[in-house]
Amino acid sequence: MGVSLYYQARRSTPPTEAEATEVARIAAAHQASFPYEDEESLYLYGDDGRDPDEILAGSTKLPLAPDRLLPVTTHVLASVTDLRRALPDAEWRVHIDDVDIPWDGDEGYALPGTRA
Repeated sequence: MGVSLYYQARRSTPPTEAEATEVARIAAAHQASFPYEDEESLYLYGDDGRDPDEILAGSTKLPLAPDRLLPVTTHVLASVTDLRRALPDAEWRVHIDDVDIPWDGDEGYALPGTRA
């Protein structure tokens, strides 16, 4: 049984060309810097079957290994933070299964209790 991190952005207008380009750039940069080849990283779903107001959605299956759980989660949440900043006027929901991850306007997404 696994645990997953889910991320979703909604708004009534689709991404502009500039926003779509920035989202693609962010996703590629974070994929390239992901530290574990054998773990799942940021994964954005395609457009097929999505609600018209859902402009971005994805998920990451989190590792069960205790020594990898926090580094993977931290890396993916940093990715989602950058994505949110690229689409700032969208309504976001980020959660691990049924537990919402809080947003901090200055520091972005992080698990409670993990900020320095």
